[in-house]
Amino acid sequence: MEDAYARSVTEVLDFFGVDPTKGLTDSQVAENTRIYGKNVLPQEASTPFWKLVLKQFDDLLVKILIVAALVSFILALIDGETGLTAFLEPSVILMILAANAAVGVITETNAEKALQELRAYQADIATVLRNGCFSILPATELVPGDIVEVGVGCKVPADMRMIEMLSNQLRVDQAILTGESCSVEKDLESTLRTNAVYQDKTNILFSGTVVVAGRARAVVVGVGSNTAMGGIRDAMLRTEDEVTPLKKKLDEFGTFLAKVIAGICVLVWIVNIGHFRDPSHGGFLRGAIHYFKIAVALAVAAIPEGLPAVVTTCLALGTKRMARLNAIVRSLPSVETLGCTTVICSDKTGTLTTNMMSVSKICVVHSVHNGPVTSEYSVSGTTYAPEGIIFDGAGMQLEFPAQLPSLLHIVMCSALCNESTLQYNPDKGNYEKIGESTEVALRVLVEKVGLPGFDSMPYSLNMLSKHDRASYCNHYWENQFKKVAVLEFSRDRKMMSVLCSRKQLEIMFSKGAPESIISRCTNVLCNDDGSTVPLTVDVRAALESRFQSFAGKETLRCLALASKRMPSGQQSLSFEDEKDLTFIGLVGMLDPPREEVRNAMLSCISAGIRVIVVTGDNKSTAESLCHKIGAFDDLEEFVGRSYTASEFEELPALQRTLALQRMVLFTRVEPSHKRMLVEALQHQNEVVAMTGDGVNDAPALKKADIGIAMGSGTAVAKSASDMVLADDNFATIVAAVAEGRAIYNNTKQFIRYMISSNIGEVVCIFVAAVLGIPETLVPVQLLWVNLVTDGLPATAIGFNKQDSDVMKAKPRKVSEAVVTGWLFFRYLVIGAYVGLATIAGFVWWFVYFDNGPKLPYSELMNFDTCSTRNTTYPCSVFDDRHPSTVAMTVLVVVEMFNALNNLSENQSLLVIPPWSNLWLVASIFLTMLLHMLILYVKPLSILFSVTPLSWAEWKVVLYLSFPVIIIDEVLKFFSRNSRGMRFNFRYRTDLLPKKELRDK
Repeated sequence: MEDAYARSVTEVLDFFGVDPTKGLTDSQVAENTRIYGKNVLPQEASTPFWKLVLKQFDDLLVKILIVAALVSFILALIDGETGLTAFLEPSVILMILAANAAVGVITETNAEKALQELRAYQADIATVLRNGCFSILPATELVPGDIVEVGVGCKVPADMRMIEMLSNQLRVDQAILTGESCSVEKDLESTLRTNAVYQDKTNILFSGTVVVAGRARAVVVGVGSNTAMGGIRDAMLRTEDEVTPLKKKLDEFGTFLAKVIAGICVLVWIVNIGHFRDPSHGGFLRGAIHYFKIAVALAVAAIPEGLPAVVTTCLALGTKRMARLNAIVRSLPSVETLGCTTVICSDKTGTLTTNMMSVSKICVVHSVHNGPVTSEYSVSGTTYAPEGIIFDGAGMQLEFPAQLPSLLHIVMCSALCNESTLQYNPDKGNYEKIGESTEVALRVLVEKVGLPGFDSMPYSLNMLSKHDRASYCNHYWENQFKKVAVLEFSRDRKMMSVLCSRKQLEIMFSKGAPESIISRCTNVLCNDDGSTVPLTVDVRAALESRFQSFAGKETLRCLALASKRMPSGQQSLSFEDEKDLTFIGLVGMLDPPREEVRNAMLSCISAGIRVIVVTGDNKSTAESLCHKIGAFDDLEEFVGRSYTASEFEELPALQRTLALQRMVLFTRVEPSHKRMLVEALQHQNEVVAMTGDGVNDAPALKKADIGIAMGSGTAVAKSASDMVLADDNFATIVAAVAEGRAIYNNTKQFIRYMISSNIGEVVCIFVAAVLGIPETLVPVQLLWVNLVTDGLPATAIGFNKQDSDVMKAKPRKVSEAVVTGWLFFRYLVIGAYVGLATIAGFVWWFVYFDNGPKLPYSELMNFDTCSTRNTTYPCSVFDDRHPSTVAMTVLVVVEMFNALNNLSENQSLLVIPPWSNLWLVASIFLTMLLHMLILYVKPLSILFSVTPLSWAEWKVVLYLSFPVIIIDEVLKFFSRNSRGMRFNFRYRTDLLPKKELRDK
């Protein structure tokens, strides 16, 4: 029954045909079970493991590598190779792909845990009326129409319509569903509002929420998937994980690269068709196979096998740095997504605020005869810690606040007319509440004011342990007075009272809504001399004015406190006693903003990131908070910036689009609204980060480009998120965004490094094939260079320091390619030099080296006909391992110099020297050590077809390698000047794949 909230109790009971005094009969239960099903969230079908595995190989570059590995293996068998040489290359390729697939499977398996966590919020048992008798049954057996009784501490077992109140009030904590900072009072009245949100359905108890006060009976109106919790589950199932901007751009670049590679491989094979019949190959077919092997080697050279591993490593390094900032990353790609975030949809309660209600203002009557009628005090401290200072109206600190009569009576009333508890948790290292947050705020106020008679209050209390300090002053007053009777809070009175006795003196303390308390007062306590005088019309008007200011302009939650002398020996209280009260004071409290949030907001503005505050709270309270934290840019008028969910839904389509572009505050929201907001922003090509802590936030967290859960939040929210804030602090998000931007910059640098190196390898093989000279590098050497000598420096580039102005730039556009046209031109120039230097080293050994054969260049080009001609040199010279070793060493050393070029995209090495990243220096040293190892250790040198080099050969290697730094310095110079920008425009459309609009 979807509209039970709008129907009367009688209509709902008649709909299900149930007698509220007897409950359902067994036959009705059976029938309703058949119609509505059981009260369980259905088990969702998980993706089969084999499908998850296959999904990881659905990538063009990966497919090319798999084909290359298989072809390499088949060709080795055709050539009669056996053992290690036949299996080495394909095995290494397949091991890399398997490792990358494993990471992907683990990531996707974690994503399905959110739906499993959702079941933890379902109640286990319920007290049900059936066949005229109450019994305790498993909550899964509930059906619509069941009459259920709930009380304090009960977890609501299904969506239920209230039918009978069994106590003065019923309050429910439904924060996991709506995000409201306080518990909600429930009633029996029908809700007449159209488009009612969960907060408006005050007669409905929602499945999974907890009763915190009172007792009531309700009729079940929704079970399983038809509950509010079931709606969240369905929303999560409909939400597909978004592909991160980096992954999207890497996929685009990979597809482009794959097409280029395929084209070059085919071109190399076709160019050499004339050489297929060369006698050295032993026939046309064997010649075709030989050049096909070269094409395969070209594919292996061109594809950066280590790129996925290096990207993963760089992101993992970022997660470690972010963990130190209290941001725990659950999904590695989300680290980079933060860097291009354009909108942060932030939950209010607990993220922008402390989620700890605290008293910030106190108003008392100063005197009815002299000076101003009322006095106002402000209170510092924004948490439950008993640490804060009382200031007077002039901003001066009160040394001994407890010596002022009104403040003294306020703390006495706050400590005694209170059902909450404040305690210190040594495990978490903070102070925690048990009970209503408003009552705990009063407990904390008692501790801040201190006790009378101490010369150094409240500083003397600092000598106590934190456990004793938590409630020391409260315990003092509780020991001074004996509680005799209590009148609990009720909806009609809007107040509570407690009768206390001390030294044969009976006194009643009352607290409640200001309008209820003040209307019952006939006297007032004066703060200047402690006298009690009649409450005049003028004084009452002054108090009403102050209350309106607190509640209106300052949006404080207000409570009034009062007392009354009772007849000696009285042992009970009645509602009749709550009159002729003496007014003590007015306290205003709020969930205060975190101190660091305002600066974090300013950082977001300078970084071009928009913040939208999303909350279930009411509009005026949220607007006041946004004003304090600077979200409204100090504007007085909030029109067009602040909307409730209902107001936003009523807007025409065009106005809704415009509203999204200006919106700063979104209030009175429920789960579907948060998800709707994320989708609407994504349709405007925004990259959205969404924060949340409740079950209600899970669908939006999953839908957002990056979902950020609170450390204190529910397990469902954490499982659906990409990142968890250990300290629940908005400022941590801003620090994480800066880290995300730095990671992206470093990612660009090592992609640039790896791609330019691979272009060098392609140029080397392609030029060698076109010139007709012997095979410069064998595939196993290319694999070693790609994985080890490229991989280590590329990973170390991830340690490049964050730029000082990283949060002053605007977010990069989602459509921005990882590799722009000008950058790709630079890749080509550097890559071409790397390839030509490698070829030059190879040719130098044959033609110019004093200890080499000193062949004419023409002989080198016709090496494949050596066996058919009379030559002055043995044909075995072409099998010498020295030239390929020189070529491989040039390739390694030139790439080490190129790694230094990537300390910054555009800054010179003179500005950012090598020692600014010691990890890179260490990785270059280690890479050269490993290269020496395969050169000079016998079994490895045979495996990689290399041999030791002489000093003369090493000198030529250095001469050929170093110029790469000079070339890149020239290119950086152009990048820093306007000409680089013109190159960017000119080459982008010619050399790169067309940018696609965000596919949402």
